[in-house]
Amino acid sequence: MFNEVYDVIVVGAGHAGSEAAAAAANMGSKTLLITMNLQNIAQMSCNPAMGGIAKGQIVREIDALGGYSGIVSDTSAIQFKMLNKSKGPAMWSPRVQSDRMRFAEDWRLLLEKTPNLDFYQEMVSGLLIEKNNIVGVKTSLGIEVKAKTVVLTNGTFLNGLIHIGDKNFGGGRAGERAATGITEELIELGFDSGRMKTGTPPRVDGRSLDYSVMIEQPGDDNPEKFSYLDFTHPLKEQRSCHMTYTSPEVHDLLREGFDRSPMFNGRIKSVGPRYCPSIEDKINRFADKDRHQLFVEPEGWNTVEVYVNGFSTSLPEDVQFNALKSVKGFENVKFFRPGYAIEYDYFPPTQLKHTLETKLIDGLFFAGQINGTTGYEEAASQGLMAGINASLKVQEKEAFTLKRNEAYIGVLIDDLITKGTEEPYRMFTSRAEYRTLLRQDNADFRLTPKGYELGLASERRLRRMEEKQSKSNAFVQFFKDTSVKPDEINAVLESKNSAKVKQQDKMFKLYARPNITIDDMRKVEVVDKYITANNLDTEVIEQAEIQVKYAGYIEKEKNNADKLSRLENVKIPENFDYSKLKSMSMEARQKLKEIQPVTISQASRISGVSPNDISVLLVYLGR
Repeated sequence: MFNEVYDVIVVGAGHAGSEAAAAAANMGSKTLLITMNLQNIAQMSCNPAMGGIAKGQIVREIDALGGYSGIVSDTSAIQFKMLNKSKGPAMWSPRVQSDRMRFAEDWRLLLEKTPNLDFYQEMVSGLLIEKNNIVGVKTSLGIEVKAKTVVLTNGTFLNGLIHIGDKNFGGGRAGERAATGITEELIELGFDSGRMKTGTPPRVDGRSLDYSVMIEQPGDDNPEKFSYLDFTHPLKEQRSCHMTYTSPEVHDLLREGFDRSPMFNGRIKSVGPRYCPSIEDKINRFADKDRHQLFVEPEGWNTVEVYVNGFSTSLPEDVQFNALKSVKGFENVKFFRPGYAIEYDYFPPTQLKHTLETKLIDGLFFAGQINGTTGYEEAASQGLMAGINASLKVQEKEAFTLKRNEAYIGVLIDDLITKGTEEPYRMFTSRAEYRTLLRQDNADFRLTPKGYELGLASERRLRRMEEKQSKSNAFVQFFKDTSVKPDEINAVLESKNSAKVKQQDKMFKLYARPNITIDDMRKVEVVDKYITANNLDTEVIEQAEIQVKYAGYIEKEKNNADKLSRLENVKIPENFDYSKLKSMSMEARQKLKEIQPVTISQASRISGVSPNDISVLLVYLGR
């Protein structure tokens, strides 16, 4: 049935698997995507949204490299918001509300148009391994498919167990069976595994809700988009979300079911996401709070199905229903399906290299929730990187990795393989020490040239990025070179309660004042003429404004990043024998031996390795 040897087999077609398959195939590798149900490619298992705090930056980075998540997010969006706009640009995070059905359909159609990509529907139950090298996979029907590399993106399906109250049953997602066989085989090969938990809220019938008593949450007045390409477009119309609150009465009704809750009666033993707790966890941990926000999110343009964001739960279905009926606007609620929790297997990511290839088996890559992460965006970025590196390995080319000062994707992967995770890992802006450099607005400047070199980002994408960069740099230079007289600017400064100038001054200096915006500067005739004559769009203007206003912060972070790069360049030999370093602490020797860092910089970030231990290592390597 499968006579050829594939370059790359991707197991699982969620967000990680879809990006992995697209990347490998677009880089010229003969790729096979195997999944248990081809109707559920890129299914949004939980909330119908992409992006958000730090996650939006990741989607922009995926897009800049030539991945598909940004494009699909644009084509299936029903609402766009730029979060944290009141803060500095390092914190701005794009987010879209998505049409769940259109999102999955657009992904599938994009994948079907991708050359070098084949599809097969079946469960992979085992791996084919010879002398610690992956050579293919085995399906539940006993079919063997040969490959040079394999990317596992199993999501929540590995021995998945769904909990609703005191009931539990095997499944990787509601209505879908769990995947079995792979965990046991990997453990036999010497891998460590663990269990994690995630959850999802009820889906309800929007026709049964009273939106008039809720607070409307509309999209932005001037919506933007995710992809840097010019063939996706900002939304012209949007669907609103709504907000309501729980109450003490709701909390009391939920508490009545605590004795039947798998979270509290010991049925669930694994760790759930700290930053996305269930409603029962919230009212238990924050007992002093008498209400919690609920966001009522439509699942698409035309469907009546609604996602109740903030009400994730594994309580018995009758408890869920009675409690939700007491929420304002939900008095006549009708359920489409109850919320549930799911436990699944994962493999601590310290068992991986920076490329996401496993240390134990050559040619085997892990991406997504199998590595202990949570979230579509985190999964998609890992899938992209694993697909890239699987393809490069087959082509016998140098591996591709991203540093912490180059991308949030670099921060994510470095955190995982250097520190590991014992709870579902979620990306935040606070995890990135160079977040002023890693903004959502400049992901194309940072990563599109790299994507182009890999053969992923198109020439059209590169030229568009270069034009934007050239125009924004020229606009910044215009402010540095152009002076303005007091009579041209003082009225503007006075209207913003900013100190007037007494003599001619450079525009850059005045524009850099915190309360002066581009709209203020456009009141100076020469600025407006420049924008019109050079046909500057919103992206270019915004980019120039950030470069002017945050020049000092950006320069400072670049200097700090350069120092980091010097340590990144000090390589540690492969399979280095740390037992020689007797003056190093025992804990440090054990951690370094386990993780096998590639550089001094990575070694310095390992928990339990002190600056003194690094000094010892540097002295030894210096010899």
